[in-house]
Formats: sequence, structure tokens, C-alpha cells
Amino acid sequence: MIKDERLEQILAHVARQRSVSLTDLSNALNVSEDTIRRDIKILSDQGLLKAVRGGAVAHSPTPRHFRAREKHDMAQKRIVASKALQFIKEGQVIFLDGGTSIQALAELIPADMKITVVTHSFPVVSVLEDHPTAEVIFAGGRLCKTAFTTIGYETIQTFKNFRADLCLMSVCSIHPTMGLTTVNHDEAQVKRTMMEMAGQTIALSTIDKLNTAESYYISPATAIDIIVTDAETSDDRLTAYKQAGITII
Repeated sequence: MIKDERLEQILAHVARQRSVSLTDLSNALNVSEDTIRRDIKILSDQGLLKAVRGGAVAHSPTPRHFRAREKHDMAQKRIVASKALQFIKEGQVIFLDGGTSIQALAELIPADMKITVVTHSFPVVSVLEDHPTAEVIFAGGRLCKTAFTTIGYETIQTFKNFRADLCLMSVCSIHPTMGLTTVNHDEAQVKRTMMEMAGQTIALSTIDKLNTAESYYISPATAIDIIVTDAETSDDRLTAYKQAGITII
């Protein structure tokens, strides 16, 4: 098999399985693991997958810019948001991050529910600005123009001033062994702080983001208490997370 054919086959395996090992690819393509390792590096350098120790994983399918994410899989995100709403209770202090699934969740918060929302998301603030009973605290800081969120020291310090009941956050990428990751270093730091300052972390994720990875580490997957997804809880792609003790909704 020539090199270009191998590269296409590797990408096809990653697209189907989300995560592949050097050994499995070596056996499937009948070439050495060293050859596969070099091929994976080529594809990783082109941004087509993420090279990890012992193999490769798919990148998140999530578009980078918020405006594009607003149009991506919104029907599925609304399903996830509606399932996550059950965890928000009267009188809680909750953290909401800047994902589009979280924006969809904010739109569902009942008008008579008295809660305190701490967020660094301009779209979430826009949704809740006319909510009659929600107190909204905005964590100011440096603007992340692709996400319409704030990042940096001031943002982190605001979240550190609270001990929230819940942290509800959208997922960019999550993997059983690679953990929770994202595409922006500053965003990773903010999300990590939100998780640390909350009693419980609930991750909202469409099924296509599971078993993917990006460059900036937030936390181990086991730091998440609950994953809310659009898939059936019996889906095989959720097995590793259940085995890790994470509740799947």
C-alpha cells in the first residue's frame, strides 16, 4: 500500500472509531508501527487528527467560532439542554460557561426560578438579562473574540469568589484517558477554575464530541460528575465513562 493510501485509511479508521492504536493500525494496514507513527505525525502536523502516545484520536467536530457553533447541531444541543435542566434547582448558585449548549440551557430556565448565575459568556448574559428572578453576575476580563467569553486573571478571580452548587459546561472534547480538553489555553484555565469552585460538575455534550481530544487540558474525565448527552444511555461509546463512575443522562 502506497503512502497516500495509508494516510487515507488511517483517517478513515479515526473517523469511524474516534480513537485508534498503533498496533491496530499496523495490523490493519500490514505495515510496521514505526511507519504508522510517521504517518500519524504527518496527519497531525496537517491538523487532521491528534497524535497521542500509542496512537491517535479524532479532533472535536466543534467549529472554532461561536457564530459557526450557533448553527452546528443545534437540534441535538437543545435535546441535551432540556435533559440538563432537571439539575437546576431553586436557590442555587450556578456557573454557566460559554458553550452553545449552555446558551440553549439558559433559554429554558423558568421565569419564576430564583437562582444566581455566574458566567463569563456574553450570549448567556444576553439570554438572562430580562429574566425576572435570576441574579446574573458577569465575570469580567479579557475578551475571547472567537468564543464571546471573557478569559484571564480577572475572570478566574471572579469565579474563585464563589462556592457554586453546580458548574454546567459545554464540552469541546472529552476522552476516557485524555480527559477534558479544549482548543484555547486561557479557556481551559477558566473552565478548570469553574470546576474547582463548584460542588458538582455537569458536562453537556453531543455524542460526536466524546472520544475526541484537543491540545489544552482541563481535567481528567473523572472530575466530571454527570455527562448529559443526546445519545441513548446504552450507546457503546458511553461505556468507558460509565466504568469510570460518571453518571450518564
